[in-house]
Amino acid sequence: MGTESTDLTARVAASFDGAGDERLRTILASLVRHLHAFVGDVRPTLAEWEAAIGFLTATGQACTDTRQEYILLSDVLGVSTLVESLNARAGAAATESTVLGPFHVVASPPRANGDSIDLVGRGEPCLVAGTVRAEDGQPLPGATVDVWQCDQDGFYDVQRPDAQPPGNGRGLFTADAAGRFHFRTVVPSHYPIPTDGPVGELLRLTGRHPYRPAHIHFIAAADGHHPVTTHVFVAGGPYLDSDAVFAVKPSLVREFTLVDDEARAAAAGLANPFRQVEFDIVLGGG
Repeated sequence: MGTESTDLTARVAASFDGAGDERLRTILASLVRHLHAFVGDVRPTLAEWEAAIGFLTATGQACTDTRQEYILLSDVLGVSTLVESLNARAGAAATESTVLGPFHVVASPPRANGDSIDLVGRGEPCLVAGTVRAEDGQPLPGATVDVWQCDQDGFYDVQRPDAQPPGNGRGLFTADAAGRFHFRTVVPSHYPIPTDGPVGELLRLTGRHPYRPAHIHFIAAADGHHPVTTHVFVAGGPYLDSDAVFAVKPSLVREFTLVDDEARAAAAGLANPFRQVEFDIVLGGG
């Protein structure tokens, strides 16, 4: 940038020097420097600048109580994954984090271990189980495990309220005295992120597909430990190597093993045959 532009950047950054919060001053000064550098590098026309403002406006207008288009934008730009990685405070043994995604709700319905989160009764039955542990291997009784997933057709309850009751595919579980949790569900499907808004248009214009590989979301937390937001991905499914939101990590991919055993199915409360996955979650120390 020229001298005049450099001077403008310095003056704008300095205008925030009066902010009472030091962290806020640091963030705004950095934002101004990087944003001005980007504009100087790209040199947008006035029409392009107006289009960018229009895109951001449309992104905000697409947000609802059940859909967060800005999170979706952050996801497809890889920013959500980057923020998660930068904020990962756990040690090497802890479960890796991934993105929250746009379909998390504030409060999943509390459920008892062994309950089903499938309220519809369609799809391939599945048993999900695991242990919440500390990094030293000790189980964490009383840990909370918040889970949510799409159905067998690739839709979350909030996307199809006419076909799914509220809370379908969601549950808040509490680990037992051994740190164990388990629940019944259906095998989730891969699915496209919403493409009927500005983020979908961005993907179309750039030739990118909108698909996410099949997965189940988790947020696990326990007193004295760092919570983790993560997924378990279904091994062998499509899009594991091209997730639209860049969230796949090899350590989170698991086999959903086929079990053909009438006795085990009856004990689990599932139709036979069924799928089973074991997903232990390790929390970093507080």
